[in-house]
Amino acid sequence: MHDMLAKGSKQVFLFFGSIALIFSVIHLLSGKYFFLYACVFCLLFFVFSFYFFRDPERNGEISSYHMLSPADGRVVAIDGHKICIFMNMTDVHVNRIPMDGEVLLTQHSKGSYFPAFLKSSKHNERLTTKLKTPHGFIELVQIAGFGFRRIHSYIHAGDAVSQNQKFGMILFGSRVDVTIPESFEIHVHKYQKVRAGVSIIASLKDSEVEEDGKSCKFD
Repeated sequence: MHDMLAKGSKQVFLFFGSIALIFSVIHLLSGKYFFLYACVFCLLFFVFSFYFFRDPERNGEISSYHMLSPADGRVVAIDGHKICIFMNMTDVHVNRIPMDGEVLLTQHSKGSYFPAFLKSSKHNERLTTKLKTPHGFIELVQIAGFGFRRIHSYIHAGDAVSQNQKFGMILFGSRVDVTIPESFEIHVHKYQKVRAGVSIIASLKDSEVEEDGKSCKFD
């Protein structure tokens, strides 16, 4: 069961479990039903957390010629070479590496806490990860939403990462923006649903694939 839950879930379970226990004790001592209702609410959220922190196996097609989606959710915007994916409360919130590469930078930035689907969320707290890949640079921006506003990162600068590898998660409603190299063409459209580690969001342009194939031939 533990392997099916995302990293960072333990703290949430302990928090709501402890609060529920405290409220139940206060109810028993005071007899006030307010604390009983609060206890029930915390227990319901405790149970919901098992669903939210699920971490299913993902076995997408691995290739150096295409990029896999870094997040579950819906494409809410495509701005040039940037794809914005919004994750609602029912989506899997574990984020995955779209393509093999090396981590150049992980940078946390403080900010506001607007709902992640709004344009104003561009001012929200975020964690920026920059990757160097064989086909160019990729930027991943994990943007916190209105809820718990916590971003967990599993990687650090200097790490070698592989396609479909888990690199972090955001708690309770959030967004992931991914900027793709210019040598890639986008294969998703606005409002399309995507799955992390499974959906192909972009691939190397045909001319670039041909050139790459020629460079691998030997006389």
